[in-house]
Amino acid sequence: MAKASKREMIGFEGKVLLDTLRRLHRRGATGNIQKLIEKTHPADLAWVFRSLPIGDQKSIFEIIAHTDLTADFLSELDEAIMVELVEDLPPSYMADVVTNMASDDAADLLEALPNDIAVEIRTHMETDDRNEVEELLKYDPETAGGIMSPDFMYLDEALTVEEAIQKVQKRSEDKEMVFYLYITHGEGQLVGVLSLRELLMHPMHRQLKNIMNSNVISVTTDTDQEEVAHIVSQYNLLALPVVDATFHLVGIITVDDIIDVIREEATEDFLQMAGAGKDNEILLKPLHQKILLRAPWLFASWVGGVCAMFIVNSFQPELQKVLALASFMPIIAGMGGNIATQSSTIVVRGLATGRVNMNHFFQIIGKESLVGIVLGVLFGLLLGLLASFQYANPAYLGLVVGISVSAVMFMAATVGTIVPMLLKRFNVDAAIATGPFITSTIDVLGITLFFGVAKYLLHI
Repeated sequence: MAKASKREMIGFEGKVLLDTLRRLHRRGATGNIQKLIEKTHPADLAWVFRSLPIGDQKSIFEIIAHTDLTADFLSELDEAIMVELVEDLPPSYMADVVTNMASDDAADLLEALPNDIAVEIRTHMETDDRNEVEELLKYDPETAGGIMSPDFMYLDEALTVEEAIQKVQKRSEDKEMVFYLYITHGEGQLVGVLSLRELLMHPMHRQLKNIMNSNVISVTTDTDQEEVAHIVSQYNLLALPVVDATFHLVGIITVDDIIDVIREEATEDFLQMAGAGKDNEILLKPLHQKILLRAPWLFASWVGGVCAMFIVNSFQPELQKVLALASFMPIIAGMGGNIATQSSTIVVRGLATGRVNMNHFFQIIGKESLVGIVLGVLFGLLLGLLASFQYANPAYLGLVVGISVSAVMFMAATVGTIVPMLLKRFNVDAAIATGPFITSTIDVLGITLFFGVAKYLLHI
């Protein structure tokens, strides 16, 4: 994905561009808008488009469509905006635009469009371009095959340094990430890698097989994109080769794609932790889709609240005898929910970044449980003392509150740690173990424990 010097305009500079574009559009200054567009990086235009109403987006895009920036601009756009802009354009025009895009960007665009429109566009493409894009569309979009680019530089191991330099000079313009040169054997089997610098440092007569690094770090086409991001981050790579089951080189993944993956995966995790689904572009979705995405998570909270309501109702006789118990329910549920969310978030991010793995299962649980005990005792002591001073009767209310807070926080920290690790063990996204799911669970368990302790110690 060729996105040279990609950045997002923020602050004053971005506001100036947005205000200028709006002002020119209101005046109908098409010529000035076109000049401004030609001077602006496509990534900056894409950022500005997020703040424009759909009507302005479409009219300004008509101007962009008459420039050479269309392909690069669409590559930078948010998926929802891109689909809205291009789905009504002539398929023959879109076929030309897609052909001018990097292959992986073209595949992403066609993947996002309704199937009938994407098929119509592909029928207008040249055979070679269509085959290349359709090959990428065969892969799951969240795997290495789905994010790789087939436009890479490879050289046969039998070439000399001089011959290799000549080939790089001839073929580098239409290839991605020429910084790494992948060395192949026979019919494209990956056997080594060279950096461009290493190539230039050796005598012209040396063969590549004698100077290449044969310890190549690679992934297969079905490797999950999150695992790809871990590998690139761990080994500080600028690109990563992708091979098929027979170790034949089929594509590369460049660092700009990895940055996108890291951002997408982090956004998905944060959204799930907040109970807002996992769609990265939820802000751009229509109202009904936002409701459908968020309703299931809120329903989980609702179910948890209803369960807590029935539990409180079952302890109504005890609550009527010691009405003061009701005043401590919110803080006990809140402290339990907070520490559970903390523990689960720490574990989820640790699993996502590779700092936590299943080999440390009991060690992680032990550490987080210990944190829960220490903080539970600390806040239990403080709240117990407060209860003793605030309520003279019953005599043991402070003890009940203190023990309850300590026990609930210990239990919540333990549950908040165990649940995401168990989900990971069964290959379920651990991020769902935070937010509404974990807080609702802790509310139910915490209130039950609180009233159980009160009933036992106060003999009510």
